[in-house]
Amino acid sequence: MSWTKGELVSEAYNELGLQGYIFNVGPDERETALKRLDTMMATWNGKGIRLGYPLPSTANGSSLEQDSAIPDWSIEAVYLNLAVRLSAGFGKQIPPTTASTAKDAYNVVLQQLAMPPEQRMPSTMPKGAGNRRWAGAFGEINPFFPTPVDPLLAGQDGEITFT
Repeated sequence: MSWTKGELVSEAYNELGLQGYIFNVGPDERETALKRLDTMMATWNGKGIRLGYPLPSTANGSSLEQDSAIPDWSIEAVYLNLAVRLSAGFGKQIPPTTASTAKDAYNVVLQQLAMPPEQRMPSTMPKGAGNRRWAGAFGEINPFFPTPVDPLLAGQDGEITFT
């Protein structure tokens, strides 16, 4: 199980030094950070950095208790880059070590995702003369390639899941 969205927000505030005994982060600040987390992950998704993060369909459609569903190797990149985005709202300057670590962690995410996606043939294309026919469980023979599954909607096993 991955970290929850609330844990990512708390860790970002910890990185800024705002979570603790002196400064109590209230519910409004946590909700603001959650919205920034959602928009940051939507921006990364638009850049092709798809980590499995469940994007909300509305502005208030996200919850701090919701599982982030991101892989373990990307957690540091997410909360450090969220801390960088949150710092301007508090008038804090990011320490150079935090900015450097955030950039390094982001580069690790880019390296992990650098493998190009597998090319899939459309379901309207015949398999061709080189492919042997194979009868399925009920004896049906499909001469076309199977319908591709959108990786954003598919789980680990390729089945479409709704959350």
